[in-house]
Amino acid sequence: MGGMPLLSERALNRSLLERQLLLDRVAWPVPRVVEHLVAMQGQEPDAPYVGLWTRIAGFTHDALSSQLHERRIVRGAHLRTTQHLALAEDFRWLRPLLQPRMDRAPLMGLRREIEGLDLAELASVGRRLLKGRALTRRELGSALAEHFPDRKANALAVSVHFLVPMVHPPPSGLWGKRGSVPCALAEDWIGQPLQTMPRIQTMITRYLAAFGPADVKDMQAWSGLSGLREVVDELRPRLRVHRDEGGRELFDVPEAQEPGDPDRPAPVRFLPAFDNLLLGHANRSRVIADEYRKLVAPGQARVLPTFLVDGFVSGTWSVKDGRLLLSPFRTLSRTDTATVSEEAWRLAQFVLPDADRRDVRLEPGPERGV
Repeated sequence: MGGMPLLSERALNRSLLERQLLLDRVAWPVPRVVEHLVAMQGQEPDAPYVGLWTRIAGFTHDALSSQLHERRIVRGAHLRTTQHLALAEDFRWLRPLLQPRMDRAPLMGLRREIEGLDLAELASVGRRLLKGRALTRRELGSALAEHFPDRKANALAVSVHFLVPMVHPPPSGLWGKRGSVPCALAEDWIGQPLQTMPRIQTMITRYLAAFGPADVKDMQAWSGLSGLREVVDELRPRLRVHRDEGGRELFDVPEAQEPGDPDRPAPVRFLPAFDNLLLGHANRSRVIADEYRKLVAPGQARVLPTFLVDGFVSGTWSVKDGRLLLSPFRTLSRTDTATVSEEAWRLAQFVLPDADRRDVRLEPGPERGV
């Protein structure tokens, strides 16, 4: 590496925070932020709103809702086969690129229910049923069951969700909205066909711009794809190469800013469930200590809302009975307690509509050490 200095954990932390727009809030429009992040996980519909609030100065709920209504941003499954928000233009290449992984999903989770079923036929029927209209998932399942009467309606609908590129139009994805999820063919809703020959190199360079420097395992964990080593090796002459303190080879796009000052102050930030920051790497030590990972991801595919102190995950938060509850992983200093509480009250104004009952409670942190 020609004597290139190794990147410390804190240098990687500060680089990631900067690229994830978590050091300084930006004044960018919502589409630019979503485009920069490539996609924002939307499995929990309200989560992207908090993720944008913590990154954009003066963000309001309508700033995202209006983009969903205008079809510039769409909600659908692609990265890691889970729900994400992305620009409609980016969905057009992301979903086809990830479709081979999506095609395998029914066989992994619904094997018993769909065993022996012709999945190409199922996809064809599902596409025909959705053409030119939106159906709720229950309606889609019922319609599919008429064609496949010996199968469970829900298993059929979920399988088509993976097999056929679709999006979930509003009211799905709107702040505070729950209930039936409408499904529409992606090309119908977007008004353009999906790309037929998307370039995986585009995905890798876009990822590195928002999450790098990173290694191949990180890219694979974020995308849900495997076998990316050969693609990265092909790109190697056009990438910067670093190493971390453990000797891992980390790649980056040349136009990205070099990892900055590891001692740069990092503000307290509140993150939603499933935030990009926590799911963008296989090795997450740059943002969360190993001893805290199970507290953030306690099982059942959950990733809890968290808050950062000095750039690292230091606790979780939740909303219950009109209160914002903070659960630190360790005892916070007086200064940290004050800054966490101050930012928590700002978050409370965003997530709790009833100003008269609005409250923030900080639980005492256990003495676990850092």
